[in-house]
Amino acid sequence: MSAEIGSDIAWVAASTALVMLMTPALAFFYGGLVRKKNLVSTLSQCLATFAFVSLVWMFWGYSLCFAPSFNSWGIIGNLSLVGMNSVTPSTMNTVYSKTIPELLYFAFQLKFAAITPALIIGAFAERIKFRSLIIFIVLWSTLIYSPIAHWVWGNGGWLRSLGVVDFAGGMVVHMSAGFTALAAALVIGKRKDLGLKEFKPNNIPYVVLGAGLLWFGWFGFNAGSALAANNVAILALVTTNLAAAAGAISWMAVDWTRKGKPSTVGIAVGAVCGLAAITPAAGYVGLPAAVIIGLLAGVFANLMANWRASRLRFDDTLDVFSCHGISGLSGSLAVGLFASAAMNPIDGVNGLFYGNPHQFLVQILAVVVVAAYSFFGSFILLKVIDKITPLRVSLEEEEKGLDQSQHGEEAYAEEN
Repeated sequence: MSAEIGSDIAWVAASTALVMLMTPALAFFYGGLVRKKNLVSTLSQCLATFAFVSLVWMFWGYSLCFAPSFNSWGIIGNLSLVGMNSVTPSTMNTVYSKTIPELLYFAFQLKFAAITPALIIGAFAERIKFRSLIIFIVLWSTLIYSPIAHWVWGNGGWLRSLGVVDFAGGMVVHMSAGFTALAAALVIGKRKDLGLKEFKPNNIPYVVLGAGLLWFGWFGFNAGSALAANNVAILALVTTNLAAAAGAISWMAVDWTRKGKPSTVGIAVGAVCGLAAITPAAGYVGLPAAVIIGLLAGVFANLMANWRASRLRFDDTLDVFSCHGISGLSGSLAVGLFASAAMNPIDGVNGLFYGNPHQFLVQILAVVVVAAYSFFGSFILLKVIDKITPLRVSLEEEEKGLDQSQHGEEAYAEEN
């Protein structure tokens, strides 16, 4: 084994571990934002999602995403990798990487497949049945995530063939989760007493802890997506940090202007918005562009969240649509503007500002397709599941809290 291959394997393996950390980080981030009586259920939902998706990914998810296309249309992967039966530790798949074994690529992409449906949990937090959630996660991972991942990243995927790029998942992860969250909020409906009572986060330190760990894990998420220990990985690491910082500052500035005080929760949420926005662009853009992408994400997501609450009045509990859907969309379009082959000569992608309007046009097409498929596909899926088994807990169970009604536990048990 050459030193180059060894270093690439070590880096992607470390990145895989970093991305795995993002699921418990998200659990703390979301768990701190909900009310105390729903803290345990939120943690449980994130943890269970990771466990179920891990098995889905091994048995059929990876094959649907990353096996060669089933036919020339590039809609879905074939079944040649079901159960990973033909993959050994020494198997290579040079379509995706020439220096890391396919089993490591499988493990790395698993963490993306697991964090994506976990993001959606924030849309219907505090009111979904645990059993129905598990059914939804398994079916959504199969029917929504897998086709989108194949279109954008897969061998023969139709959007990839058109030249669409998504460095680490602005469309595949954040847009799919965000627009599914919008569908879920509409299908499941509002929480009991929303607008009549003030719902406050139960633990702001958890929110900050979760956001900090997400920021940390995102270095693996984005820089690891270079799939090598090279200059592109370093570029992605630096742009990721700058966009997160810019998003935190711009969200804080909007809050400070509108409300008169900077919000700690807002700083944490803004950082996550900046991270989501830079995800599709991290390995393609320069440092000033990363700052612009982060700044715009914090502003756009904040304004959308406030507009949603004041005008649209549907109940996306933790503003997943605003933070991930809008940020992922803005970042995916920004690739078509700011991508520069000078920053990443390996992929050689130029955007509109560097003389390639085609890149911006295909990025527009991709975000429209991913948004529409995620929203309408998820809306139909949720409606079907609701006919089979109710998605929502009863009003009595919701009032009691999901910790007790779904798990028989409580976050802060009183001593006897």
